[in-house]
Amino acid sequence: MRDLAINIIKENVLGKDLLLELGSEELPAGFIDTSLQALKEAVAGELRAHDITSGEVELYGTPRRLAVIIRAVNEQEPDKKEEHKGPSTKVAFDAEGNPSKALQGFAAGKGVKVSELKKVSNDKGEYMYAMTETKGRPTKDVLPEILKKATSGLNFPKAMRWGDHEVSYARPLHWIVALYGSDVVPFEFGHIKSSSESMGHRFNNNGNKTITIKDASHYLEALDSAGVTVDIATRRELIEKEIKAGAKGCGGELMEDEALLKEVANLVERPVVVVGGFDKEFLNMPKEITVCAMREHQRYFSIVTKDGELLPNFITVANTKAKDMDKVREGNERVLRARLSDANFYFEKDIKVALHERALELKGVTFQYKLGTSFEKVERFTELALFIANKTGVAEAEDKTFSIDEFLGEAKHLKGKEATRYDIGRASVLSKADLVSGVVGEFPKLQGIMGSDYAMREGESKDVARAIAEHYMPIQAGGELPATDLGAIVSIADKMDTIAGCFSVGLIPTGGADPYALRRSSLGIIAIILDKELSKLNMEELTEKAVSLVGEKRTEDEDKTKSAILEFFKERLKNQLLGRGLSFDSIDAVLHVHWYDLPDTVKRVSAIESFKTHPDCGALTAAFKRVSNILKGTEVSGELDASLFSEDEEKKLSEVALKLAPVIEEKFSKGEYEAALTELASIKESIDAFFDKVMVMTDDERVKNNRLRLLSEIRGLYSKIADLSRLTL
Repeated sequence: MRDLAINIIKENVLGKDLLLELGSEELPAGFIDTSLQALKEAVAGELRAHDITSGEVELYGTPRRLAVIIRAVNEQEPDKKEEHKGPSTKVAFDAEGNPSKALQGFAAGKGVKVSELKKVSNDKGEYMYAMTETKGRPTKDVLPEILKKATSGLNFPKAMRWGDHEVSYARPLHWIVALYGSDVVPFEFGHIKSSSESMGHRFNNNGNKTITIKDASHYLEALDSAGVTVDIATRRELIEKEIKAGAKGCGGELMEDEALLKEVANLVERPVVVVGGFDKEFLNMPKEITVCAMREHQRYFSIVTKDGELLPNFITVANTKAKDMDKVREGNERVLRARLSDANFYFEKDIKVALHERALELKGVTFQYKLGTSFEKVERFTELALFIANKTGVAEAEDKTFSIDEFLGEAKHLKGKEATRYDIGRASVLSKADLVSGVVGEFPKLQGIMGSDYAMREGESKDVARAIAEHYMPIQAGGELPATDLGAIVSIADKMDTIAGCFSVGLIPTGGADPYALRRSSLGIIAIILDKELSKLNMEELTEKAVSLVGEKRTEDEDKTKSAILEFFKERLKNQLLGRGLSFDSIDAVLHVHWYDLPDTVKRVSAIESFKTHPDCGALTAAFKRVSNILKGTEVSGELDASLFSEDEEKKLSEVALKLAPVIEEKFSKGEYEAALTELASIKESIDAFFDKVMVMTDDERVKNNRLRLLSEIRGLYSKIADLSRLTL
């Protein structure tokens, strides 16, 4: 019986639409989408908490407003009948059958008479219950507290206070529209009182006049007439259509940029597309610089030819239509020319200094004060990259004494794996050199890209240049991975050095802080290793090498640091495999044995997933659980002694295991894990018979230990693949 049973009495009442609009100073574009989702959850969640049914939820937003419309909000809270569990009848009455103080207090607390209580029996005994009924309130009476709570509970990446007001919001709040049907929902947020009065476009509305919203159904129409396109999707479609037409008018095509399109749609209330141009001389710079200058500083869209060549034109989106749009265009062109001139100045200055000279300048740049300079970091991960190359067989197999000077100076022209080794070292040494360049100082997002461009201009090999660009990949979770082996190796080395260095000096990520992006780095390493199928790159060896290279800068215990790093990777691997749709128990079973060979680990998890469909998998798993439980906490040593077998079932199990072991080992060595598990299923009947007839924990120590050795051998048949006892079938 439930301690508290609630029966909600619902009536199908056609509801009214609810509108809440929060108007403020211009919000950052990046706040709008997440804040709208938060507002939706806040209002809809509060309605659910009051058991008020509703229909579809619509979200609208501009830089000056966040709005939610919830259709068909029921006009009444439902009535509730509740059953409250009280004291047991043994406690509720004294020896004469009179109500005890406990029962009287319970009844008073629930607002009922003792005579109105009833006895209810369940499997735990007989208890007294109080039955209460609560009449639902009209929704219009509940909405003020709902909307105030929802508004007050909004969180932003950065919030502010203004004036003498105690409330906080992303930007100063100026108005609140709150309507239920055509009626205002009265509430206050700080100094702002809700009303039906909204504000139109700041410039396209005759001086920012107020407008009256009749109800939710007239909301879009009212704002549109006041110069505001409040629907984000509509603004985005309009912008996309107009900028594509603008690009076509310049004889080219729009350079697709979904992120910029999304951002720009949240920067304006009524988009006006402006097409402009710039001097062709700026096309002599690398395309990436020009595009970045337009995008990052001005939020301009670029135009290219069908072959991807940049055209001397741009498209921007204004927030208002001026009387003379030519002046708007000229103003944007003037600003862009200044930006591109600065970029060109830095570029011309950069190409006068060789990359290997810039690499030496990293000696004056601090990477992290406990871990030294960026040059010291480069030294560490260059050696680590060569270690990885040796382990994976990409470069020469034998070890060589490391010297960073070997990779400085003029580029060398070698052949075979010796050349590959040099290219890996050269790419590593030069990979961070562009950090001290003028262009990257102005446009940080071009790190790696400019290094690659400068490398090609200086005659470096294409492999080295590409590795310099790729070593930052993946830039984000699920992002593009290095396409080349060189880029993959340098990327792993750089990221692994950061992780090993930070853990070695106690800079371990917490739940809310990861300033060195170690989680992203670890996920990147895992993704690259799996993508390149680097089975020879053992995570334990990689971690040990990376930690050792930190050397005297390490402040934490070396063994504890290595263990912490491996556990850190293990958790990231587990989450990544879950993201692939693999079952938790399959992942857990595999990771519980050995997982340092990441591609092999994924292969074993997949084999377990397939094996789960085998008809004997469930029974076999149950048997292996018994094996694990019996062996738990015991130390098994010595050789199995067949002369101690006294039962036919243990003899049979030993014979089957002895015959099966080389077959499974052969399948295992070939990576044929599903086939190995299928072979393992043949032992099911022998294990069942053993447990049915044989007492393992007998009083005879010699026999008991021998039977434990037998079970240990059975466990050894599958323990290389996974701990099958951890499956939950």
